[in-house]
Amino acid sequence: MSSRFANYLSILLLSLSVSMSSAFFVVKRQEITPVILVPGDGGSQVEAKLHKDRVVHYLCEKTTQDFFNIWLNMELLVPLVIDCWIDNMRLVYDNVTRMSSNSKGVEIRIPGFGNTTSVEWLDPSEASPGAYFKDIANALVALGYERNVSLRGAPYDFRKAPNGNGEYFVRLKALVEETYGINDNQRVIILAHSMGGPMSLHFLHSQSKSWKDKYIRALVTLSGAWGGSVKALKVFAVGDNLGSYVLRESILREEQITSPSLAWLMPSSLFWNPDEILIQTDEKNYTTKDFKEFFEAIDYPVGWEMRKDVEKYSVEFQAPDVEVHCLHGFGVDTINR
Repeated sequence: MSSRFANYLSILLLSLSVSMSSAFFVVKRQEITPVILVPGDGGSQVEAKLHKDRVVHYLCEKTTQDFFNIWLNMELLVPLVIDCWIDNMRLVYDNVTRMSSNSKGVEIRIPGFGNTTSVEWLDPSEASPGAYFKDIANALVALGYERNVSLRGAPYDFRKAPNGNGEYFVRLKALVEETYGINDNQRVIILAHSMGGPMSLHFLHSQSKSWKDKYIRALVTLSGAWGGSVKALKVFAVGDNLGSYVLRESILREEQITSPSLAWLMPSSLFWNPDEILIQTDEKNYTTKDFKEFFEAIDYPVGWEMRKDVEKYSVEFQAPDVEVHCLHGFGVDTINR
């Protein structure tokens, strides 16, 4: 997120909370509408603690005394060591409970709930590849916002879809109410990026209209993944190298395809024509009608089970009864097929 875009966004947010004079904004503490940052897929720091009885590689640790940063940790995303990372980050699907859990012997937690640190920087060392909401936060602070008071963060386990994030939505509701209270009862703006858009939409659908009228000023989304993404299909088929020339897509795929959120982000039938080709091969083409056959073709039936579990959230597209602003980029290369 560039500083130029952050400045544009800050003007939008201030326009929701302060009035224009004839020539300039006059910003006062009580006029600032508090903001909660809701990240997208991959947009939260992740910490792990290990107590395993086996490892996939002799370089991997079996046990750790405390939690350590596992995402984003560039030191773990290197050849050989990445085998340990995959085994620690992957989820295991239970076909009976219809839920996914961490690998045996792995505890996962999402740090920094309520503050902005873990969404401004995905890498706690604040190395530049890990910058996320940093520019937006800096732009808002320069305009009078205060971190962890009028500017909050709501990270979550992005590997999971709404059905696996029930506790998160309870905490998010409490955070909204707390932020409202410590900001002189000013209603809150939810500022969500990518997958955070539909996550926030699901959250708002779960609240009463009277609650939203009292606590929510607006929902502002940045490139909201409203209808899913063809890239999710690409990741299921071949993986994604996260923009690195060193990492192999096929290796990372072993972890990536275990996330129910990836199944959730598949193209929605609400947005794609049922005859539009999304996957093309020499033998068969696939559309939104052919997802079951697609998972059979890539020999990953678990993917179809996860898709069935989360598909109802993909068509959850009614108005949330709050003011909504959708921002998106243009001229950006996007996977089309």
